Amino acid sequence: MRQLTFIEAGKLEWHDVPDPRLEGDGEALVRPLTVATCDLDKIIVRGLAPVGGPFPVGHEGVAEVVEVGDAVAAFKPGDLVSVPFQVACGECVTCRRGHTGNCERVDMLSMYGLPMGKNWGGFLSDTVRVPFADAMLVGVPDGVDPAAIASLSDNIPDGYRTVGPQLAERPGAAVLICASGAAIALYAAAIALALGAERVDLAGGNAYIRERAEQLGANLLDAEFPERFDYYPITVDASTDEAGLSCALRSTEPEGICTSIGIYFGDATPVPLFQMYTKGIRFHTGRAHARPIMEPILDLVSSGAFKPELVTGETASWDDAAEAFAGHRSKLVISR
Repeated sequence: MRQLTFIEAGKLEWHDVPDPRLEGDGEALVRPLTVATCDLDKIIVRGLAPVGGPFPVGHEGVAEVVEVGDAVAAFKPGDLVSVPFQVACGECVTCRRGHTGNCERVDMLSMYGLPMGKNWGGFLSDTVRVPFADAMLVGVPDGVDPAAIASLSDNIPDGYRTVGPQLAERPGAAVLICASGAAIALYAAAIALALGAERVDLAGGNAYIRERAEQLGANLLDAEFPERFDYYPITVDASTDEAGLSCALRSTEPEGICTSIGIYFGDATPVPLFQMYTKGIRFHTGRAHARPIMEPILDLVSSGAFKPELVTGETASWDDAAEAFAGHRSKLVISR
């Protein structure tokens, strides 16, 4: 089968590789139909992340089930499914806690389409093997456009986890998002508004982010990060910028909640710990655990309250995937 492979910054190639096969009764084989780029993909293809090739790419997408093992009960060939980017059993203690990114039954950092942990292949390929199919796969509801939810595997849950639980705890609260070029900032803004946030203010961001954020209903603040804004109950650092991180933390109200989705590759990142201590804020950083929150997000999409397709900045055909992936600058969706 063909598999799109990252070679080096700005260069991807189609490679012929062996077809995957079922290796257990609880597994499924799926055929990806539409694949989205992740914010990390954009960093990698521009040579801004400390990773090297070759490795298969694509870890967000919707696929058609083509074969299932005898023990798979919830899915059958022909079903349309979203596949979470993290491999998880759904049954171990860690998975039951909702921390599927740290499943105890697979190697640490087991993911699709990224050069970390065990290599599970990439979604920009003809076929993908999915272990623990009943636990991992999420059926796509009738009437939902697969291309609209291509990022349900990763970036959309990453946006949801920065505002969803926080707004459940503090209904109607205002939200501040410090952004750069990450589409996760847009998903967070759209989901916060869909969940009833009083308002969403966005600071920073490139032209694509600021334009789309305004279209989604967010209020635009300064393009450069000040030391801080007024205090917000909920803040989000989606900037991968030390100034944006500091601004989000300093702008969090006493006993407020700040979540950072940014990946800071340096050995040390300065944060205003004294201000955080005196205000008693909660700060969370780390990978999203995608699988447990995929259904609540689909409920928002099905209701019409959340339209993730409004975040998409670029589209491409499957045959043009190598060039499109290498050169993309915003949220890219590739479809067969």
